[in-house]
Amino acid sequence: MTVGIDAVEIHAGKLRLDLAETFAPAMDEDPGKYTKGLGLHASSFPDVHEDIVTMGANAAHRLMERKGLEPADIGRIDVATESAFDNSKPVSTYVAGCLEKVFDGDFHHANKGERKFACISGTQSLDDAYNWIRAGRNRGRAALVIATDTALYARGDAGEATQGAGAIAMLIDENPDLVALSQEQGFGSADETDFLKPNQQFPSVDGKRSVQVYLARMREALEDYESVAGRVHSEDFRYVPFHTPFPGMVRKAALLGYRHMTRGTAIEDDLEPAIGRQPLPDEFDDESGYRDAVREYMDALKETDQYGEWYDRAIEPTLDIARHVGNWYTGSVHVARVSALRRAREDGLDATGERLLVGSYGSGAQAEIHTETVQEEWETELAALSIEDQLDDRRDISFEEYEEIHDVHNHAKESTYDALTTPSGEFVRDGQGPMNERTYRYVE
Repeated sequence: MTVGIDAVEIHAGKLRLDLAETFAPAMDEDPGKYTKGLGLHASSFPDVHEDIVTMGANAAHRLMERKGLEPADIGRIDVATESAFDNSKPVSTYVAGCLEKVFDGDFHHANKGERKFACISGTQSLDDAYNWIRAGRNRGRAALVIATDTALYARGDAGEATQGAGAIAMLIDENPDLVALSQEQGFGSADETDFLKPNQQFPSVDGKRSVQVYLARMREALEDYESVAGRVHSEDFRYVPFHTPFPGMVRKAALLGYRHMTRGTAIEDDLEPAIGRQPLPDEFDDESGYRDAVREYMDALKETDQYGEWYDRAIEPTLDIARHVGNWYTGSVHVARVSALRRAREDGLDATGERLLVGSYGSGAQAEIHTETVQEEWETELAALSIEDQLDDRRDISFEEYEEIHDVHNHAKESTYDALTTPSGEFVRDGQGPMNERTYRYVE
């Protein structure tokens, strides 16, 4: 029995902030700091009536309608988020309540939960659904996994330019149409404080350390994956989607991964005349000498044709969407998968049977590596996505409007700012209930 992702739908925030034309001038910064350094051109933001519930529910609604599903077909709803606004009631119950407004029947039979482990919780929810089906507990039903976040930073924070907002809904089922998940997984996990939110909305981040921890956990996860699945090589995978807080970080992870995958291979042999062989720890008297040699080797490796060709084939296509939406926290690696397959379809590639090496990460910190195999109906699924239209239809906002929208979504502030877009055929947030719960309605 194969289990994996049968279908996906995406909902992007309805507002767009141009980093080069709008954000950089207001911050008195060189636009290249964002477009070249971070690799970002724009960010998606939620309008006044949008939040993690509406974005998640709108993605799930579209997915269920397109697949002809009713609530009785769904036995599990898991929401992954690090933007939750309630420490007890899970976002999945709000999402289910929204969906019950537009479908006959209810989700009273469905197991609902909320996953938290920073950005990796989207993949952990995927794993939970996979295990639930493989264990035979699903009774023929599918699972709905939703990753939804408003990835906002405090004003003036170094991470402000990487902000984003959106949701991705994934249908997990037997004999999937999109990708089948591998049984093998690899993990790298440690108690770290690179990025955290101790009872606060906006994160505390040690940026330099966060990059180091990300790379260290990814390396551990890849080595752990190889311990059960065997050695991986760069030519084994058509695409390598990584967790993408910003494309610049993926560039670092990709180089580290390529170095690992080519160690002791014919590719390293081919590279030896130009850049030498990879340094090994036992060749050095001290750790600092070894690390200096590794940095020098990787700087040279990055400039080789072999690495450049692999990067353009396996990594670059995974970043197409991220460049224009920013960081979606729990959804970012899953957006990277969609981005890669969207590029395959645009390029006329028959991706059926191709394999993806998926690298997920969550601060605090944990990485996971698993593989996925593209299924026969992948192109039909990709053709049905509306993400391109959504991105094109976003309303561009001025810096002053951005400041107001940021305040609207700041839990510590009260704002009565008017919506910038007119909702149609979607769920919206419409107020607070008597117990301070958020309330929602569907706008025809």
